[in-house]
Amino acid sequence: MATKALLITGAGRGIGAATARLAAAAGWRVAVNYVANSAAADAVVSEIVAAGGDAFAIQGDVGIERDVMSMFEAVDSRFGRLDGLVNNAGVVDRKARVDEISVKRLDRMMRVNVIGTMLCAREAVKRMSTRHGGEGGAIVNLSSIAATLGSPGEYVDYAASKAAIDTFTLGLAREVANEGIRVNAVRPGIIDTEIHASGGQPDRIAAMRGMVPMKREGTAGEVASAVLWLLSDASPYTTGALLNVSGGR
Repeated sequence: MATKALLITGAGRGIGAATARLAAAAGWRVAVNYVANSAAADAVVSEIVAAGGDAFAIQGDVGIERDVMSMFEAVDSRFGRLDGLVNNAGVVDRKARVDEISVKRLDRMMRVNVIGTMLCAREAVKRMSTRHGGEGGAIVNLSSIAATLGSPGEYVDYAASKAAIDTFTLGLAREVANEGIRVNAVRPGIIDTEIHASGGQPDRIAAMRGMVPMKREGTAGEVASAVLWLLSDASPYTTGALLNVSGGR
């Protein structure tokens, strides 16, 4: 049997990059998707290849259907199969109340976080489902503990987009459970990645640390470990699960 192939969206940095490294170390062939930072994605690929793994970088915006189609076609061409998908790509925005949010911001948030996840899942199901002649596989969606908290006064729109991912995960899991595909989600809490700075809050981790029962932020590697477990044969009876990796928050 050929080595399993995995596509990770938004894998140039943070949780996506950590997941790519861990997956490659576990024997997966990895497609590293990125939207703009080719240098970061290439660095992840180089690290994997140097360690004896198989990986390549593929540019694409998950919120644009033609990019999604091109990404999956590239995986088809390079690996000839798909066994796993990690829907990690996502965006946040500046801290704002709902009465300050523009439709432009809402469109971007939902297009990338929700529509992008659904488009990628659609293409993965077409390739992995036994209904379509596939051999099965696993999908892991990146949600957020914000989905359970609402993020008032910060980004209710982001929290709502992640709540949509939770519901989508449950529905898709049940839809394809008899077609060899398991679908789960991981809900990270305060994690030490660049997403906070990209949302205009570089000091957010320090400010929120005291609100976490474990009194510390998590690492990208800790989230990646949860993702890999859900992808692996170690969780064969787990589907429709929403796994919190949030330090108890």
